Amino acid sequence: MTTSAQETALACLDGIQPLLSAWTRTIFDFGETAWREYQSAAWYVERLKREGFTVEEGSGGMPTAFCAHWTNGAGPTIGLYAEYDAVPGNCQDAVTVKQPRPGLGVEAGGHTDPHSGLGMASLGGLLATKAAMQHHGIPGTLRFTGEPAEKVRGSKPIHAAKGYYDGLAGMISFHPFYMLPLCNTARWDTHCGAAYAMIFRFVCDEPENWVRAGDGAPIPQAHSAVRAPGANDALMTMYMASKALRDSMLPHQGGWSISEAILTAGQATADNLPAGLAEIQYMIRVPTIGMAEQVTAVLDRNAAAAAAISGCRYERHWVSKSRPGLANHAMAGIAYEALSTVGPPRWDEAARAIGREIQVNAGGTATENPFIDELERLIAPQEAEAILRRDLPPSQVNSTSDDYTDMSWHAPTARFYVARPALRSSNGHTYPSWVMNALGGISATIDPMVACAAKTVALAALRLLEDEKARDAAMDEFVTRTGGGIGGTNWIAPLCDYEPPINFRWPEYVTTVRGRDWWIPNSA
Repeated sequence: MTTSAQETALACLDGIQPLLSAWTRTIFDFGETAWREYQSAAWYVERLKREGFTVEEGSGGMPTAFCAHWTNGAGPTIGLYAEYDAVPGNCQDAVTVKQPRPGLGVEAGGHTDPHSGLGMASLGGLLATKAAMQHHGIPGTLRFTGEPAEKVRGSKPIHAAKGYYDGLAGMISFHPFYMLPLCNTARWDTHCGAAYAMIFRFVCDEPENWVRAGDGAPIPQAHSAVRAPGANDALMTMYMASKALRDSMLPHQGGWSISEAILTAGQATADNLPAGLAEIQYMIRVPTIGMAEQVTAVLDRNAAAAAAISGCRYERHWVSKSRPGLANHAMAGIAYEALSTVGPPRWDEAARAIGREIQVNAGGTATENPFIDELERLIAPQEAEAILRRDLPPSQVNSTSDDYTDMSWHAPTARFYVARPALRSSNGHTYPSWVMNALGGISATIDPMVACAAKTVALAALRLLEDEKARDAAMDEFVTRTGGGIGGTNWIAPLCDYEPPINFRWPEYVTTVRGRDWWIPNSA
């Protein structure tokens, strides 16, 4: 049964639904990627200031992060947040055919999860909660953080280490999802695992030392003398060695993964000289911190060997050191009760017609209901947990990857999922990735998820604000699980001991005399 304040919040969200739809499309069209979400962060900051929030811009030393507060007097503080980073190489317009956004190529950034809808659902829940607090005189404070670079698990370990999640009565974390069984549910015991990410930078700044001065031309700068392998060779040696040793880094269980991305490699217009700089990022997703440390040690050895072999030096720069998640059944119950009250998202005939059109355009066959049945069903957290555990060894406590986990060590945290649109396969047809990206941008298909999640966020936040017993139960469980709360015997302290990794060649949009483009120019 909903309270009067919760009814006010639901009515507020019904009233601002057209705005949330338009705002979701705005962030989708920005399509900005990790550490370079300038327009997206600025949009949120301006909107929050208009809504009466005080906003710290560039929180934690991150230019595209922020921390906003609004208070209605002495009372509990509830935490919510937005993500808004997109993914390079996924530029897709909000249309039913494969097509990048106007003026761009497919190499540009695009929303895949989509974080455009994630952030807007949380913002909607925030504004509705604020409206209810004002109308009903509910005391308390709302804290809303802007979290850039989730795709590299970027901001949350930094915010956590700098105290931005301290003092919260509860944190509400939402993510769009479609992978069963975590669809329209809340995580119970098995939360996301640890993750480390780092950049290895290889530098060839003394190529003249590769050969003896007397072995070639009489001047070191001559082409015949400078034959150092260079930074590109160091990077490729590192890349191949790590690929070869990947199966030996960890036991063949635990659901771990290691991926890499080359950020910078030499200079495209260099003369007959060795490349002076090359950078490669590794992302390690593992259940435990110990596993992450073990892989890091292997990569460190590989980097040292690659540098020595090629006459270079190397540096290691941290991108992320993120802790595994901490469960809180009381918070999961609050989130799932709110979701149950709202009900799962529903797609009307207009959305289904779009889905059928995409099915055909993507090489499939149109079906009466183009969306997966489970998207419009709830699944209890305990039931989802039981299904999830079927494929995991009993000793594995955490699984998969996301950086909300750092929040869970500073406040009781709920992690819930709401279904995003996904097409059912007909005759075994596999849909290309642009399909999911388009469905996340077309208003008719993504709005049901945003509306459902926003209402769930608002109901859960107001439950924490109004129900002292529920709030205390969540905090008591947090204190018990951590062995005394922050600093307790079972508490894991922040791992972040590095500055925000903003000064690297992260993919981004650029403005030149040719106009605005992706850093890899559009060839169309």
